Amino acid sequence: MKKLILIALIFPFGAKAQFKIVNNATINLVELRDGDWPITLQRITKDSDTSFVLLFRNQMITDGVAMTTFRFRNMRQLKYLQEGLSALKGGSNGDMAKYQDYSIKRVDIKKEGIWYVLNCNEQAVTNFQQPEADKLIEAIVKL
Repeated sequence: MKKLILIALIFPFGAKAQFKIVNNATINLVELRDGDWPITLQRITKDSDTSFVLLFRNQMITDGVAMTTFRFRNMRQLKYLQEGLSALKGGSNGDMAKYQDYSIKRVDIKKEGIWYVLNCNEQAVTNFQQPEADKLIEAIVKL
């Protein structure tokens, strides 16, 4: 009888530990480009931690498809990206914004307009045009 009472008292605590409500979500904030060379900005929420990810196809690898996930740990780091793109928009050919983990370079190409080259320290590279940079800036400003 004592064992039944002991089990009845301990069981609710053991059952509670087995069930936990988890708030995990991945949301696409903006898709800059799709197709063969996609670029997407995502927000990832795990419990109370929120981070942002730029998902793109690595252009350094030409003989296969390698997707790179470049992570921004918090909103402040994402705002630095937005500020860098905004500053480069008003700059000139060859201007570069350097950060600890990545750099963005502005490249003006005749008849094609303004391009940006994102170079991550982990040897991942992608590029995008001014309209795509404008979409990215707008999406970050809205956050």
